[in-house]
Amino acid sequence: MTKQDKIFIFDTTLRDGEQSPGATMNLEEKLMIAEALDKMGVDVIEAGFAIASKGDFAAVQAVAKLVKNASVCSLSRARRADIEAAAEAISPARNKRIHTFISTSPLHMKHKLQMEPAAVLEAIRDSVTCARNLCGDVEWSAEDATRSEMDFLCRAVETAIKAGAGTINLPDTVGYTTPFEYAELIKSVRERVSGADKVIFSVHCHNDLGLAVANSLAAIGAGARQVECTINGLGERAGNAALEEVVMAIRTRNDALPFTTNIDTTHITRISRLVSTITGFVVQNNKAIVGANAFAHESGIHQDGMLKHAGTYEIMTPESVGLSRSKLVIGKLSGRHAFKKKIEELEFNLGDNAFEDAFVRFKELADKKKEVYDEDIIALIDNSAIKNRGGINFISLSVTCGSKNKPEAEIELAVENKERKIKASGDGPVDAIFNGIKELVPHGGKLELYQVHAVTGGTDAQAEVTVRLNKNGRIFSGNGRDTDTLVASAIAYIAAINKMVQKEKEDLEGGR
Repeated sequence: MTKQDKIFIFDTTLRDGEQSPGATMNLEEKLMIAEALDKMGVDVIEAGFAIASKGDFAAVQAVAKLVKNASVCSLSRARRADIEAAAEAISPARNKRIHTFISTSPLHMKHKLQMEPAAVLEAIRDSVTCARNLCGDVEWSAEDATRSEMDFLCRAVETAIKAGAGTINLPDTVGYTTPFEYAELIKSVRERVSGADKVIFSVHCHNDLGLAVANSLAAIGAGARQVECTINGLGERAGNAALEEVVMAIRTRNDALPFTTNIDTTHITRISRLVSTITGFVVQNNKAIVGANAFAHESGIHQDGMLKHAGTYEIMTPESVGLSRSKLVIGKLSGRHAFKKKIEELEFNLGDNAFEDAFVRFKELADKKKEVYDEDIIALIDNSAIKNRGGINFISLSVTCGSKNKPEAEIELAVENKERKIKASGDGPVDAIFNGIKELVPHGGKLELYQVHAVTGGTDAQAEVTVRLNKNGRIFSGNGRDTDTLVASAIAYIAAINKMVQKEKEDLEGGR
């Protein structure tokens, strides 16, 4: 395998993905995702924007200490303070990268930067040189590259290469370009810029026109060898190119895209669900690769074809992305040995304490559900800390409701280790629960979204609830799972409040 036929996968779920309103993650959650990305085989993990806050700096540094194989990267503007913070944050990493950027389009230079082109070129030279003196691996990005003038873009790229950048990123920052235009841009820059053959060209596409993956693949065909993407296509506005779609397109259509990646695709489903659980961003049913309907067949003609040969209507197997066919696995009579074997099959590596905790919760779940599926086990483990992820913790809930009774909820919480209990009423049971929690923990957030999904089928399925709160324009999401939908609702609401409180605490400590 040579550098020419390998596509490097640069994952920015922890940085650009977190910029999606409501996708804020705490340190523990970022570490869970970083570890899963590393195991899956991504080449670069963009862990955050170190200069943004003390919390961001600490998260980048913690990821740098944790990750074993991937390069750990921090984003920085073309400013010395940003670059020095990035270098310090990634210093514990085995493999490290600084990613610095500046805008190159006329629109951005005039209105955002308020800088003349000559000053931008000088800033590129100075910032890349500074980064190169602190780190051997430097990536430079031309923000809004697809709306930049070609002559100036080429001069900017050449300046970055001469200053020491080893990776050149030409992002479609606002999701404006088309596959044909983007391929031509990549090709033109590579042909016109001196030293282009000595660097890796990267692409970072946003999905505003629904073309992020198509544009990324077109760029690969034109010579780009790194794709910047996120799990589930998470990201601000309409999101980024979805890692799972890019990787599976290369794997499935290797005849048209004769390249390789380091990604172990059997990890895709699990990490998709993990990111969805942590961020509260539910994956739409018809989402490619990881949606609930991605491998479902309802049409009689399709079902008939599938029974005769799976290849008639499936271009990839569910197993290739780590999807189990919801086989019944174990029940309430299963012991520790059987449970341990099952979680090993699902590729979880739990320490003794984590295993015992998971086993206790499995037994509790098995007492409530007649049938326990692989998806239930995955949800149970990935969701393990969600009840106790912050200073506000769920203890108990009792609800009375119905057509003859006014809905009333009795809620007990632990707030900073002190137990608090209250009875509250509302227009419905969920409203009563949320009213009670608001009285126990006043927070000032406005409910923007309340959403319920089932983890598996059946009336005894675990309910997955997503709650989204808005406070002063900032969005905080929480996720909760339980066989009781009302309990899951309370857990999700508390999770969103905990994120809000934690972020406010970080802002007070470090500013932003």
